[in-house]
Amino acid sequence: MNIIIHPTYFPSIAQFVAIANADDVTLEVDDNFLKQTYRNRAYIYGANGKQTLNIPVIHTQKNRQKYKDVRIFNEDNWQSNHWKSLISAYRTSPFFEYYEDELKPLFETKADYILDFNLNCFEVICDCLQLDIAPVKTEVFQKEVNEHTTDYRYLVHAKKELEQLFEPYTQVFDDKHGFIPNLSILDLLFNEGPNALTYLENQTLAPL
Repeated sequence: MNIIIHPTYFPSIAQFVAIANADDVTLEVDDNFLKQTYRNRAYIYGANGKQTLNIPVIHTQKNRQKYKDVRIFNEDNWQSNHWKSLISAYRTSPFFEYYEDELKPLFETKADYILDFNLNCFEVICDCLQLDIAPVKTEVFQKEVNEHTTDYRYLVHAKKELEQLFEPYTQVFDDKHGFIPNLSILDLLFNEGPNALTYLENQTLAPL
């Protein structure tokens, strides 16, 4: 199966289910930037339940701005804050320390563009998952894709996403708030470790 999908900030589990079960992956990098999407946000499981990590970006006065041209607003120390949130949420998870050294540099090196940062995150996560893929990037935006490609770009919409019925796995605070599905891939990685890829390959996306 060939798919096209958006690179996002530590993608949702649904996005990685699509990626893990694909033969070829195309990353959409030539679209317009939209607010309220996973392009600059991720959801994790904190002590108080579902928690949002939001990367601040600089909006221009233009009506439309290319995703690849959107700059990150680095004045409020968001990287340090996000890393502290991850430590607070997952330091007691079975595999946080296992992946810590691979992930921590992403929060210590300043990033100028949101797309570049997301692509770096994607590459690191694929390494952590031991997911061997060589994605290609789009050169022009096309609203419709060819008949041989499954369009998963809709998974970028955090508020429009379909309810995904994924198999529960043990989460750090599930005794407080129960199982929360389809969080960031980080939640699965920290809780399931090397088994995460097998989990992804065994899940099925709900039809659009």
